[in-house]
Amino acid sequence: MISVTKPFLPPKNVYDSYLEGIWKRQWLTNMGPLASELEMRIKEREGLNHLLFVSSGTIALQIAIKALGLKGEIITTPFSFIATTSSIVWEGCQPVFVDIEETSLNIDADKIEAAITEKTTAILATHVYGNPCDVERIAEIAQKHNLKVIYDGAHAFGVRLKGKSIFDYGDVSICSLHATKLYHSIEGGLLVTQDNALLKKMEYMRNFGFAGPERFAELGINGKNSEFHAAMGLANLDYLDSILVQRKKLTERYWLRLDKANLVSPVWHKSATNNFAYMPVIFENEETLLKCMEQLKLREIYTRRYFYPSLAAILPYLTPVSMPVTEAMAVRILCLPLYYDLAVEEVDLICRIMLNAKNN
Repeated sequence: MISVTKPFLPPKNVYDSYLEGIWKRQWLTNMGPLASELEMRIKEREGLNHLLFVSSGTIALQIAIKALGLKGEIITTPFSFIATTSSIVWEGCQPVFVDIEETSLNIDADKIEAAITEKTTAILATHVYGNPCDVERIAEIAQKHNLKVIYDGAHAFGVRLKGKSIFDYGDVSICSLHATKLYHSIEGGLLVTQDNALLKKMEYMRNFGFAGPERFAELGINGKNSEFHAAMGLANLDYLDSILVQRKKLTERYWLRLDKANLVSPVWHKSATNNFAYMPVIFENEETLLKCMEQLKLREIYTRRYFYPSLAAILPYLTPVSMPVTEAMAVRILCLPLYYDLAVEEVDLICRIMLNAKNN
């Protein structure tokens, strides 16, 4: 069987070396030394000034919305994981969908202003597959209309835009460190901001709002993460360069073998590095996609329609709205298997099956 993704695991003895320290200290959670070390090392690696390690990317989104004091309407994308939209609703705000670009699959910045009303307080945009949004145009719009900007960078670990971390953009950026991501801490997330005061506020909020044993500074939640998760994050960090090299190699192999398959990939931001977080391919039509998907499944090779369908059309707690570009693209995009342990020969097999399916 070939899965669409598979978590990277470091050598067991490397992880065990961190566990020995946890057993000696008996400090399991509440921002222990490993969690603090992970924050520091990620900041150093990514060139960031401020960063918080939290329990998930979803909690990171919820804390960001709460910390910014957002109310009313938040403009967002219908082409993303459910957490992007559900976090807005969970925090008592109203998502307002703006359609995506056909090329990048990111929110179409040129359509944002038309969706702004007197109730709009923020823009929450996703860097789809780690591909940066038009952050400069979004910043202009936000400044003009006095809006906050949150970036859902769940897929974007390691991406740099014009020489600096993609997480440096917006009022707050978040990242997911879930096990399915190219870099993970089993479960986990990151909160990034350039605002010292906002960072402190979110730090309080991560830990129930505690400002001391008997004092509270903010309304808070349990957004902390454990030493065991931090240990996995630290262990994996030393292998990240190798992971990126391997994923790039496999991605290039895919496109070499699929050169004549009439498939395309989302257009990557010309000023950004690529972290090869996913292997999305865009088909000429849904019929061909389904044929390839089925032929792969027959051989126990699993793909994922990521993201399908449009969030604007299917959520039971929102009134459906039409997003023509999203709907047209969502039915044509498929993510192929991509992970560190995937063999080149397995990539070749996947491509042969797809080519045969398309030609028959």
